[in-house]
Amino acid sequence: MKLDDLLGEYYELEQQLADPAVHADQSQARTLSKRYSQLTPVIAAYRELMQVESDLETARELSSEDSAFADEARQLEKSREELTERLHHLLIPRDPADEKNIIMEVKAGEGGEESALFAGDLVRMYLRYAERQGWKTEVLNSTASELGGYKDITIAFKNKGTPEPGEGVWPQLKFEGGVHRVQRVPVTESQGRIHTSAAGVLVVPEVEEVEVEIHDNDLRIDVFRSSGPGGQSVNTTDSAVRITHLPSGLVVACQNEKSQLQNKEQAMRILRSRLYAEAQASADAEAEAERKSQVRTVDRSERVRTYNFPENRISDHRVGYKAYNLDQVLDGSLDGVLRALIDADTKERLEQAES
Repeated sequence: MKLDDLLGEYYELEQQLADPAVHADQSQARTLSKRYSQLTPVIAAYRELMQVESDLETARELSSEDSAFADEARQLEKSREELTERLHHLLIPRDPADEKNIIMEVKAGEGGEESALFAGDLVRMYLRYAERQGWKTEVLNSTASELGGYKDITIAFKNKGTPEPGEGVWPQLKFEGGVHRVQRVPVTESQGRIHTSAAGVLVVPEVEEVEVEIHDNDLRIDVFRSSGPGGQSVNTTDSAVRITHLPSGLVVACQNEKSQLQNKEQAMRILRSRLYAEAQASADAEAEAERKSQVRTVDRSERVRTYNFPENRISDHRVGYKAYNLDQVLDGSLDGVLRALIDADTKERLEQAES
């Protein structure tokens, strides 16, 4: 969309939101407010750029009389370049899920206890990164392994307030999905040999009930007894819930909570998000086929990353990122590898927007 069109939309939204009648419909008011907040950074950058352009013109006119204005003009030229670049990036078509929270699932792969321990390492890495970002996290379901890892675990990551464009949970973590491979000497290895195992990560945006329509007739709900460590209800009552979405074949099970109702609510949160993600993936695939463009640089379905402990090396195979700070990455310092992925995606979006 052109900048002039966005300006017109922004001013129209201002008028609508100033009308008390609009706020009588809370759903409409929320929709308008959300779009207004999305456009605000764009308009703010544009207004700042226009002010700098005006100041620059004045400084250039006065530079012949006073050399101090020549210095100011050079600074303003630099500011103009920076603002132009920022505005260019803000105008890149945004992912519609940018402001959403996420649900992340981490599952141990083949490799037994070592794979489960690696899954636990990944979980701690993401939780520490979330803590640094000020995000809230909530474990929705988990199955622990005997040595303290995870056979599988599902976690909700929640934004802190309304994030700036590109700064929320989904933009930062959406490329983490895929197969993560580890190379190290397992704690269960007595001969000191390096083994390779893997864990799978699934990342989907969390959606509201109104965003995904699920009919009761499309669900098969089974209850069973929870297993593993837990409270008094574990292994004594049928509190665990397994939901099968018949049209898609998706199956979600939850057992962490003490009641069937709570486990059902958690399972439905996960199911809604999975169905939304599948629908988005299908729509993206159709749009990609119509454009006949290349496969995206950042593919969330492939083997994505290798964690090599002997060399303290982390490698992301999608964008050729490599660094020798694995210990810091596992402690939550994910900025480098995440920035490489985001930059690759931004570059591609820019190329598509300009084509």
